[in-house]
Amino acid sequence: MKPLLVRRLKAAQLFGRGHPQAEIVRRLGVSRPTAHRWYRAWHRHGAAGLQGAGRAGRKPRLDRRALKRLEAALLRGPSVWGYSTHLWTLERVAAVIRKVCRVRYHPRHVGRVLRRLGWSRQRPDRRARERNEAAIQRWVRHRWRQVKKTPHA
Repeated sequence: MKPLLVRRLKAAQLFGRGHPQAEIVRRLGVSRPTAHRWYRAWHRHGAAGLQGAGRAGRKPRLDRRALKRLEAALLRGPSVWGYSTHLWTLERVAAVIRKVCRVRYHPRHVGRVLRRLGWSRQRPDRRARERNEAAIQRWVRHRWRQVKKTPHA
């Protein structure tokens, strides 16, 4: 159960036992207006009046099953979907959502879907695959001192 709901139901129990609103404020650490609002809701509708309003806003267009199908599709990799590089972009993910789930998302909103999946934005390293660390260290130790404008201290 959600912590806020637990607090409201605890308030309902205390109201039922005859505790004043000031007691609710102290015990549950809420403001006086909140305790008063809870009391009015409890007095009118009982504990059901303190259940909460439910979800605000529009329901997501992708349910749990669709999200699982999407994640499985994304884990297969971009190359399976015909892309030449191994990077997912928001545009590519939007296209896969359209193919797999038959739902259109603007690329700017795809980030929300990816966050629901627990995915985070990643940036590839900007290093060449052919990078030779030993050669770079040799250059820094020997050549850099000659190239540098100010003499080495």
